Amino acid sequence: MTNTPCLRLTSAQTQASSITLPGSKSISNRVLLLAALAENVCQIHGLLHSDDTDRMREALIALGVDLQEKADGSLQVTGKNAHFKPSADLFLGNAGTAFRPLTAVLSILGGDYHLHGVPRMHERPIGDLIDALRQAGAEVHYLQNTGFPPLKIGRFTPSDVHKVTVQGSVSSQFLSALLMALPLAQKPYEIEVKGDLISKPYVNMTLNLLARFGINIQNHQYQSFRLPENAVYHAPETLWVEGDASGASYFFAAGVLGHKPIRVYGVGKNSIQGDIQFVHFLEKMGAQVLWGENFVEVSSSENHQLPAFDIDAIAIPDAAMTFAVMALAAKGTSVIRNIGSWRVKETDRIAAMACELRKLGAIVETSQDSIQITPPEHLHSGIAIDTYDDHRMAMCFSLVCLLGVDVIIRHPECVNKTFPTYFATFQQILDI
Repeated sequence: MTNTPCLRLTSAQTQASSITLPGSKSISNRVLLLAALAENVCQIHGLLHSDDTDRMREALIALGVDLQEKADGSLQVTGKNAHFKPSADLFLGNAGTAFRPLTAVLSILGGDYHLHGVPRMHERPIGDLIDALRQAGAEVHYLQNTGFPPLKIGRFTPSDVHKVTVQGSVSSQFLSALLMALPLAQKPYEIEVKGDLISKPYVNMTLNLLARFGINIQNHQYQSFRLPENAVYHAPETLWVEGDASGASYFFAAGVLGHKPIRVYGVGKNSIQGDIQFVHFLEKMGAQVLWGENFVEVSSSENHQLPAFDIDAIAIPDAAMTFAVMALAAKGTSVIRNIGSWRVKETDRIAAMACELRKLGAIVETSQDSIQITPPEHLHSGIAIDTYDDHRMAMCFSLVCLLGVDVIIRHPECVNKTFPTYFATFQQILDI
């Protein structure tokens, strides 16, 4: 362990600060793919530069898409009108927001494609998506374990089916991938969702972005979706990517824990990202919030004691991880429910979160889809936090230094997945 990269964060207070977010990963990878499918040219501003978006960009280049960096920092994407190279070998790391949509799109276009990633990606389920694509006529083969990547995609043979079904309880990315891909089949498909759909705000984001690209889909109470026939993907000439609302959650939490106003630019009151709901939960806990068009500012009074909370986080699974660390500052036992999707993320986040919180002295109980956290009277200081190659574990536990103790983050470079400048930005809000 002596050679393990580590970052020590000493106990610190916050200062009144303003920070600017990098672009949203979820929006960035969606618009990159949609722009590549479009019949025209799109200028994208504010794209996130990270490991996950790099994997999507590399894949699009391998598929023959022309991407040009402009002097103003934007990216010009010349759409291929859904005519990608017919064969490619695509390495997609651990980027679910690249792997799932590309799997769906390439399956509907048909060709000879090999999609693979890091070992953890090969442990993340994709069977529900493949089952739905096969209903439409896709030819997809599992190369190792049934239901998991890596995948081999072959020709697409349109079936007589006009309705496909997909499970909604494992990942909303499966539905989002189908919403982006099935219009390419030029048929008036209906997608039926089986079970309870999780992370509905991410589906709303997908629908919003598709509409900007000329694909208008009818949403029937999240139980079924009706797709247009003979759809054409037409990109807006210019598109701006919102800042990452999931990444903002750490700074919003810091505004509450540190009792100083933290203003975050890049998201605002009209954000299309579901994780902005994190702020509404903070308001219910007594936080002071100022909403702007392109910023949100969060703080709390000096004598504010964070109350224990019981949260249904089915709509905000990523931002909900931040609440798990905030629970260390709460008065009493807190519970986060409906987070079963944590089990199939970059790591088993319920197990990982429980392990690291216990190192700090917390009493933690878990179920298949919930976590219950009772803070200790005094946190253990100088604890080394394992991050499991999971960017959100590293960013969440940085907040521990605002609770009166030192904390060590192992492998802090894992934040490169979505927020490469996170720790430099975090230092900006500290009064040291």
